[in-house]
Amino acid sequence: MSRTVLITGATGTVSTALMRALQGTGVNLRALVRAKSGADGPRELGAEVFVGDLDDARSLPPAFEGVQDVWLLTPNGPRAPENGMNAVWAARQAGVERVVRLSVVGAAHDAPNRSGRLHALSDREIERCGMRWTILRPHWFMQNLLNEAGDISATGTFSLNMASARIGMIDVRDIAECAARVLLDDPDRHHGETYTLTGPRSLTFDEVAAQLGLALGRPVTYLPVGDDARRGTLLGHGVPEWIVDMLEEYARAYASGWGDLTTGTVVALLGRRPRDLADFARDHATAFAPAGERVTVESG
Repeated sequence: MSRTVLITGATGTVSTALMRALQGTGVNLRALVRAKSGADGPRELGAEVFVGDLDDARSLPPAFEGVQDVWLLTPNGPRAPENGMNAVWAARQAGVERVVRLSVVGAAHDAPNRSGRLHALSDREIERCGMRWTILRPHWFMQNLLNEAGDISATGTFSLNMASARIGMIDVRDIAECAARVLLDDPDRHHGETYTLTGPRSLTFDEVAAQLGLALGRPVTYLPVGDDARRGTLLGHGVPEWIVDMLEEYARAYASGWGDLTTGTVVALLGRRPRDLADFARDHATAFAPAGERVTVESG
């Protein structure tokens, strides 16, 4: 009998990639979205769509009924532990067998950023939830670079307040494929495991710029800026202040060397090396190129 997997955060980058990774595997996909307007994407990926909000515990039971596995992704924000708590409550009430939770790299009660501390609270709840559980803690997403695509396409430069930070960044597609591997394996195989997921090497943003330049066939330059300049840019684009504060805390931690780490977990789970930044750059080159420009991909 096929297992039913409920995907929370179903319109987001990681969950969308996970649904793609689970297509054709025989599982029954179910997606939780906040509003009917978000249903089209998951439905196109073969998911049965339920409307519910992790902010509202009363809206969740129908989506969880008859589910064996839950992919738990909570939105970044001060209510993240409450959102996770509501999902765990609904899962327990519905008799869910397993929860696979997306946490963050370095989640701990003494993490140098509020996101890591909030995720640590939810991780601890999962560890004591009474169901089978696995926690994934991915590093900085390569796909975050797509936020800089407008500047790169227009000026050939991008600015971050990361100084000379070196980060073991990972492609979201690898996170999704690791999550799919866990969900497709026997529920006991990964029970009680916490996996830190990284790319194959730590990179500076000067090295990132060089790889993007190779993919585009023209120079790309990283321009480090201070926290105030970055804050002004983000606020100017409508990013909520809580998120801006969180990103600033991450940037300071990364600039101090906190993110200079890699693991062999992706290899252990997937039996292959994780995608390199060069792979990401080649696959997404058109996103960073000026409109209408023909991209010639070069090897690096």
